[in-house]
Amino acid sequence: MFIFHKETRLEDLGNGVTRRILAHDGKMMAVEVNFEQGAIGPMHNHPHEQLTYVLSGEFEFTIGDEKHVVTAGDTLYKEPHVMHGCVCLKPGTLLDTFTPVREDFLQ
Repeated sequence: MFIFHKETRLEDLGNGVTRRILAHDGKMMAVEVNFEQGAIGPMHNHPHEQLTYVLSGEFEFTIGDEKHVVTAGDTLYKEPHVMHGCVCLKPGTLLDTFTPVREDFLQ
């Protein structure tokens, strides 16, 4: 399967956050998420495993009881059902990988 960026759709989630679903099948999904400075990814949890790779920018992330500032090249792992969220300190882009697919993103 090939997914060409120009053929994907950018979704405006509001409050300085946009999302682009890159690729997915029944077992995994890749999603690009762009943040403006000050934008917030509210604390939440879900039954999916999630890897987040910081492509650019600077973010203060909370995962469970831990809080750290991350920058380009850093990777975060979120277990199913663990609370997590972030604040964007410098504009940037995250690459999220989920397993299984986030069906709620496809609706």
